[in-house]
Amino acid sequence: MANPDTSFGVVYTPASVGPAAGQQKASVSDATLDQLGVRYIRLTWVDWTNTTRYHVLTRSYFRKLLRSSRPGITVTAAAFGIVFLHVCDGFSVTGEYLFALDESSFRVCPYSPGHATIMGFFQNLVPQPVHGLEMLDDPRTQLARVERIAREKAGVAYLVGFESEFILLKSTSPPVAINNADYAVSQKLPAGSIEAKVLEEIADALQDAGIEVQKYHGEAAPGQYEMITGPLPPLQAADACVATRETIFNVAAKHGLRATFAPRIHAYSAGTAAHVHMSVHDLGTHPEPARARGDEARAPALRATERSFLQGVVAQLPALCALTLPTAFSYGRVHDGIWSGGTYAAWGTENREAPVRVCGSAGNRHLEARFVDGTACPHLALAGILGAGTRAIAERALLETGDCAKSVATMTEEERAAAGVSDAARLGPTLGDARKAFKGSSVMREVFGDDFVDKYSLVNKTAEELFVADTEEETVTKLVNYY
Repeated sequence: MANPDTSFGVVYTPASVGPAAGQQKASVSDATLDQLGVRYIRLTWVDWTNTTRYHVLTRSYFRKLLRSSRPGITVTAAAFGIVFLHVCDGFSVTGEYLFALDESSFRVCPYSPGHATIMGFFQNLVPQPVHGLEMLDDPRTQLARVERIAREKAGVAYLVGFESEFILLKSTSPPVAINNADYAVSQKLPAGSIEAKVLEEIADALQDAGIEVQKYHGEAAPGQYEMITGPLPPLQAADACVATRETIFNVAAKHGLRATFAPRIHAYSAGTAAHVHMSVHDLGTHPEPARARGDEARAPALRATERSFLQGVVAQLPALCALTLPTAFSYGRVHDGIWSGGTYAAWGTENREAPVRVCGSAGNRHLEARFVDGTACPHLALAGILGAGTRAIAERALLETGDCAKSVATMTEEERAAAGVSDAARLGPTLGDARKAFKGSSVMREVFGDDFVDKYSLVNKTAEELFVADTEEETVTKLVNYY
């Protein structure tokens, strides 16, 4: 009797979901705007503190900009160094950048009829000696660079999908959730309730905006839900994540609710994450040598490029947390034994107690980064994770850690040693520890550049200090009103 086919899940490939960064070709015509009923266009960007900002252009002026020699608007050079109107060290209130429009990022805002959004790349006004017009403070530029390097130096392309967790609040001072129902129970979405209407309206709006919605459901914390969207090439995925969060926030607001992506607002309930699913796709341009690598036994179900990618990410986990868990509140969510991914730099097959979970079946493997939350800028989080993985693939790094089949915290010292998991390589436990690891990582400096690493660290430290209020309740209220 033949062995049964045990594969499962929908198979996605780069060819099936769209072109990668630098390969998209799109134009926004008058006919398109007419067909979509667009009157206003939001020029949208996300800064280092994951703050979504936009300028609203009239349709007539937008069309004039598109016909200009360099379509875009000028924005202060301090754009990525402003926290609560405080200009951080390393930035100046003088000078301008060009926010150059990326027409391929255009999509409608169904929650605001007549509006559409478009993202772009920040550029130097005039070419600079090293990078020309390219401006490395820009998160989208950093992510597009990583995609390009992955194709050219590692011979791979990536697909990325986001799980957007959020809590619906009836009030923010103090935070009061819309209900107290448990994970996936029917009482979480009772028919005719405000929460059921909000979730369905969010799903409809996302699909109308061209974003694939796979499913939504109630999560474990009071008033907590999750919206899962389909995979895309990294830059498109990060853009879609921004659009998803904007949709969730705006639809909830229309119904008198506050949607918060804050990582943890109650010590007694589950935290809120933004898990990222990633798949590695060989392009056939950089074939592996025929010789045996010697790390197959660590993860026999993974291809060589997947093992290298996994090694690159796990090795950089403590440093990556400065990007993926970028607030002090992020570390209130990440603990051992509560399904948050745990605190050890490790991975495991279908193990939700590991920061990196290997998922899927043969021929359809993907990796879940569980060490990401909704306070992270999606473009920077992906640039860091994929940048670390890309570097390891290019160097054909061997996988040095083994499959952790249970919570690493419950493993004995001997078991951890056998799996190559170090007690010294931990996530956090504070944001300051993550920043220190980020600043000290030669890999992160190679991916982002020294100037970015140093300035980002200063902005992150300033944000940490400015988020603290006089009391814990005021601090939590400040957090849920911001994220």
